[in-house]
Amino acid sequence: MPKWLLYSILTVLFWGAWGAVSRVLGDSLPGAQSQVISTLGLLPILIILTSAGHVTAGSVRGCALAFVAGLVGGLGNIAFYHLMSLGEKAVAIVPLTALYPLVTVALALVLLKERINRVQSAGVVLALLAMYLFNAGSSGPVKAGVFLQALLSIALWGMAGFIQKLSTSHVSGEVSAFWFLLAMVPVAVILPLVQRFAWRLPVVTWGWAIVLGLCFGLGNLTLLAAFASGGKASLVAPFCGLYPLVTVPLAVLFLGERVTLREWTALAVAMAAVAALAFETQPARPKSPSAEPEGAALNRDGPRQNPGNAVSQQRPKSD
Repeated sequence: MPKWLLYSILTVLFWGAWGAVSRVLGDSLPGAQSQVISTLGLLPILIILTSAGHVTAGSVRGCALAFVAGLVGGLGNIAFYHLMSLGEKAVAIVPLTALYPLVTVALALVLLKERINRVQSAGVVLALLAMYLFNAGSSGPVKAGVFLQALLSIALWGMAGFIQKLSTSHVSGEVSAFWFLLAMVPVAVILPLVQRFAWRLPVVTWGWAIVLGLCFGLGNLTLLAAFASGGKASLVAPFCGLYPLVTVPLAVLFLGERVTLREWTALAVAMAAVAALAFETQPARPKSPSAEPEGAALNRDGPRQNPGNAVSQQRPKSD
């Protein structure tokens, strides 16, 4: 299994749990406050990655790109958490916002000139189809205002994913993850200064908010590891966008939400997309000198004589 695929699978698991937890908190925390408190869940990851955060002369660009990606992604999170606080079903909103790979894929194909094989191209199409089916299978139409806010999250996350890929072209996945997650800290400090929050919250709410940040941070750590392991943005982004595969079952089991037949179909299509995206063609091996075509040897050493003809030429002619 390619390393980028293993890291991408872990990202789907972490982000799938993150999507479910965000719905749990939606009824008790406003979006901006969820972003602030969830930053506490990033601290253990930042502490572990502290040694990787050292900036050298050759890593300034990569660190700066990761930090900008963190700021952009943080804004996308705030818009997403706000959507969750509106009481919308997780099985509708989470798959809708998971369309963000459309932005990342488009940027990667156009600006990075990435190329993927036919099977993986089909996987991208299947992934996007699955995301559409998830949304189309919701119990009712998404309101215009909610849809616009979802588009905001899609645009911001898509740009953040592309900038993350650029970052890993200059620094390792660990360094990029440190600066990406570190960008969430100033956002968490500034938001309480411009908006008043109620801090007397149940312990359970604090706990879920910290778990929310932990799942988000681990998912981004493995995402950046997938990029740094050679994973193409046009493949990793749509693959990781399939995290509703985890969120939807969790929402059904623990939140009591119902899934329609079309949403089950979307799950099946998503599984097919996972298999297609994981398909990699092996590069052609160079031919060894020993496997040289016979014609090449003829051209190099001159025409070969038939042994039988050689013997017949040595026999004296009879009278």
